[in-house]
Amino acid sequence: MAQATAPNTGISTMLASLRAEAEVRDASLIREWATIAAWAEANTVEGVEGAATVREGFIDTGLPLAGDGAPLVSEFALMELVAVLGRSPDGGRAYVGRILGCAWRLPHVWAAVMSGRLAPWRAERMADMVGPLSADAAAFVDRNLFNASGVGWAQLDRLIAEAIIRFDPERAEAERAAAADQRYVDIDEPNSNGQASISGLLDAADAHDLDDAIARRATLLGSLGSAASLDVRRSQALGELARADLMLDLEGSPAKRATLNIHITDTTLTGDNPVARWNDRPISAEQVRAWLGSATKVVVRPVIDLAEHIPVTSYEIPDRHRTSVELRDHTCRFPHCGRKARSCDLDHVRPHGQGGPTCPCNLVPLCRRHHRAKTHSRWRYEVTKPGTYAWTSPNGFTWQVDHRGTHTHPLRT
Repeated sequence: MAQATAPNTGISTMLASLRAEAEVRDASLIREWATIAAWAEANTVEGVEGAATVREGFIDTGLPLAGDGAPLVSEFALMELVAVLGRSPDGGRAYVGRILGCAWRLPHVWAAVMSGRLAPWRAERMADMVGPLSADAAAFVDRNLFNASGVGWAQLDRLIAEAIIRFDPERAEAERAAAADQRYVDIDEPNSNGQASISGLLDAADAHDLDDAIARRATLLGSLGSAASLDVRRSQALGELARADLMLDLEGSPAKRATLNIHITDTTLTGDNPVARWNDRPISAEQVRAWLGSATKVVVRPVIDLAEHIPVTSYEIPDRHRTSVELRDHTCRFPHCGRKARSCDLDHVRPHGQGGPTCPCNLVPLCRRHHRAKTHSRWRYEVTKPGTYAWTSPNGFTWQVDHRGTHTHPLRT
């Protein structure tokens, strides 16, 4: 008869310590949630959804972060809260929205979190799942979560489906009919090995046909002698399908084009720099050669010196200036924002109307949301050196943003 193994005292001690740390972490989150709910009450913007309100001399907008039944909060106040929390603008906005969704739309769930019966991460997911529901439907779900700490996700899914049928059947039908509009295909930026991830949502028939075409071509590659794995051959097959379409020349010009930017660096003339970049991603020079070898047309742009100063007198920004700024800064320069610079506005550091030149040295990429904040609220920044920006929030918190990211200054101004 096997003897019971005695508990390992060392392991038991470590696990007990981890459990205690988890309880401390949850207690801290509960305090954070309660403070954020109080902050929301203090920064509510009255009015209908999307209405602009004059607050302390500037135009503010009430944002509906958590759906029907939750308060509208000040857009500019939210920017400061998210920055103080150290979260990205989009991620922080979603995080605060989930908290407000629990506090105002799921009072039973909120009470379970505040009493320590429900882990905050589970409540966040519940708020996410209930987010699209009307106030009545959300209240129905909340009333039926009599034991929120024990509910399973499949059970919650069924409860949400029932709530939609009960309280919003027209919406349920509209969502079914509008589902086709949610289809998409995203291709990420390549990594340092020259590979890119693809994600998408397709019509089922389109997905079936695509999968069939990839499978057939992958099988053909294998029959022609490829020793690569099936997964690799499937990825190659998708690229071949794309190139076959591009070679059709439907618009009367070579469809596959590669643009090569050459920059001035200390190693440009000696040829000692083996690092190239796709946007801000480092890739090898060999990878560039491979890509250029399969292109039907290669465009070499003039050498771009990021330190060059060529101001123009007009307010409109020349393409060469925009390119220089995008290559210098890569993303929106607001704290923690990762919006690509090519999708941003270019802000004149010193306003053009006050004599500020239209020159890369006086241009900073800001996404539309943060451009509005800088223009219409008390958010301010200074350029301390090229590519480095010191931001100050309306209540005096400060950050430095540079090519290494966002750095919080511990002291307020």
